[in-house]
Amino acid sequence: MHNELTKKDIEKMKEEIEYRRLVVRKEALEDVKEARAHGDLSENFEYHAAKKVKNQNESRIRYLERMIKTAVIISDESPEDEVGINNTVEVYFEDDGITEKYKLVTTVRGNSLEGLISTESPLGRALLGHKVGDRVHICVNADHGYDVTIRSIENTVDDGNDKLRSF
Repeated sequence: MHNELTKKDIEKMKEEIEYRRLVVRKEALEDVKEARAHGDLSENFEYHAAKKVKNQNESRIRYLERMIKTAVIISDESPEDEVGINNTVEVYFEDDGITEKYKLVTTVRGNSLEGLISTESPLGRALLGHKVGDRVHICVNADHGYDVTIRSIENTVDDGNDKLRSF
């Protein structure tokens, strides 16, 4: 499966890889060396914890490299009057009678707790390309869906401050 990423996403991933290689890797190796020097490795908690941190860092580097290698680069530009990536959208949920604001982002930056909705989520996918005043049906599954109305669209510049999601 290919992940749809913007150029900014790729840049942030490369920065994280660089940081993990030059800083985190060095610290993790030092921690492993120091813990190994404490003696019996079979009962050395510090050694096992340091190895775990080192392995998690290497795993994250491989994950990010694989994401970059298999990524499909997409544009984060959209017409001013249409919902696109990095736009903040105010939607009115008809069933609940509430209004919410969401920023549409790529999957690697999605975080629904912070109002960052992935363009690959049902809500994000349905909103893309629509305009203010459009009534959009969000299909959750074959049997269930709900309707929203787009109240406003803010064209925001991607400042790169949205964090990459960790797995």
